[in-house]
Amino acid sequence: MFIEPQLGRRGGWIEVIAGCMFSGKTEELIRRLNRAIIARQKVEIFKPVIDKRYHDQHIVSHNERTIRSTPVDFASDILLLAGHCDVVGIDEAQFFDPAIVDVCNALANAGKRVIVAGLDMDFEGKPFGPMPNLLAVAEFVTKVHAICAQTGELASFSFRLTGHEHQVMLGQRTEYEARSRQAFVQGMKERKKDPDR
Repeated sequence: MFIEPQLGRRGGWIEVIAGCMFSGKTEELIRRLNRAIIARQKVEIFKPVIDKRYHDQHIVSHNERTIRSTPVDFASDILLLAGHCDVVGIDEAQFFDPAIVDVCNALANAGKRVIVAGLDMDFEGKPFGPMPNLLAVAEFVTKVHAICAQTGELASFSFRLTGHEHQVMLGQRTEYEARSRQAFVQGMKERKKDPDR
């Protein structure tokens, strides 16, 4: 379990929670943000406006834990809305434009604790959006894992169950499942043989 660092009051930093679908990224983000709220820190939370799977405004985990948030169109909007908060939470960072990296750096440089959650890889197993760059600049990185729907082993990959080829496709358990490396590779081989699978 991640224990919040006790850095100086002036020191800001970036924490990234990364992993595949159903690995508990949003659960961990909500847990950390709730602890900051209990500590009476001023918290602002953001998500991309396109993420409306469970709720238009709240961040909702697959286990239905919720926390209020502000949907934004562009990463730069976060700088305008973060105000005088102590802690900034950002969910689904992979869906933001590349400016999210500069935004997170600017917030941390201003002394804020920045907690970011997102998919590290897309449905093809490739680095997703700005996540590689966020992982590079973060002081703290937590890689979380799911359980493979095929083998019961640890899963790090998000396997798309539909033939949809666009990188961004919001979905739940009917569109994706978590898979181990071996199950993911096998599924991708089968998909190449039969693209309609």
